[in-house]
Amino acid sequence: MGKKTPLYDAHAEAGAKIVDFGGWDMPLHYGSQLEEHHVVRQEAGAFDVSHMTVVDVTGAGALEFLRHLLANDVARLKEAGKALYSCMLNHNGCVIDDLITYYLGPDRYRVVVNAATRDKDIAWINEQAGSFDVDVSERPELAMIAVQGPKARELAANVLAEEWRDKALALKPFYALEADDLFIARTGYTGEDGWEIVMPAEQATDLWNRFVDVGIRPCGLGARDTLRLEAGMNLYGSDMDETISPLEAGLGWTLAWDPEERDFIGRGPLTEMRANKGRHQFAGLLLEGKGVLRDHMRVVVEGVGDGEITSGGFSPTLQRSIAMARIPAGDYDRAQVEVRNKLLDVRVVKMPFVRNGKAQIEI
Repeated sequence: MGKKTPLYDAHAEAGAKIVDFGGWDMPLHYGSQLEEHHVVRQEAGAFDVSHMTVVDVTGAGALEFLRHLLANDVARLKEAGKALYSCMLNHNGCVIDDLITYYLGPDRYRVVVNAATRDKDIAWINEQAGSFDVDVSERPELAMIAVQGPKARELAANVLAEEWRDKALALKPFYALEADDLFIARTGYTGEDGWEIVMPAEQATDLWNRFVDVGIRPCGLGARDTLRLEAGMNLYGSDMDETISPLEAGLGWTLAWDPEERDFIGRGPLTEMRANKGRHQFAGLLLEGKGVLRDHMRVVVEGVGDGEITSGGFSPTLQRSIAMARIPAGDYDRAQVEVRNKLLDVRVVKMPFVRNGKAQIEI
């Protein structure tokens, strides 16, 4: 048996198929992964993401510490509640984890890291914090629910205390609000609008049930994965890990190179990688015919070289198979993927495949 979130009993009572995810017993679906995918694209779905790890970083040295720890620059965060997506790198310039950091106010930040990497993340953060005037506090007493979809914020607002509704609805993308016991962030992992809401664990079940009562459908990790794949969002452990740099994972946009004097962890090796124009690139693939693209399948670019699918599957929105892949450098828009000893034609496309319910590529 794995670890359980505060919402485990609610999932079990609803008949969810429970699977292991990073050592946690989590709902894969509640009967139909396909229906859950479509409800998030068209209406609103709720995800239990309480397995994610919330870490508060405070103290006089918090800004200086996070500017050293992360490849993106938290000095860009000027307004309370503003969020920043970044990679946390090792000394080789490769990805320990990807995470979101929120600026809560002077000397106060909140970092949310992935569930499967929790132990190594906490150990790494604490190790690097040793020489800074900073307090690192994991918050295991908190839970998190994501409500996602075009109607998610409108419906979820009905559950909030009246004094916070308008303020929550007025949040701009990648901003958060501290609302009494709740921390409401306009962020997500589906390519749809919505909120990720942090609350005390003892309030999670009540809040979850109230979301369901206003018409937000429970959704599992299966739909979350197909949604994030369509949205072109990386999954740690599949699309990047401690052997892959952000430059090879399509995350070069998260690297803050200026100012040059900011010495973030991994900057030296990453600078050398940046100068290598022959490094693999990260791109989307669209299967031209029938079949399904899967993780780790070989990508063949004739006359150029081979690559590999990092995340692949069927897109319920596009009704085609899609993938994210690390492929040889070059300017080309066609390739092939080896599927059951046959080479199938794919088109190389720019991601995302789907955003806000609409296809972003030509089918």
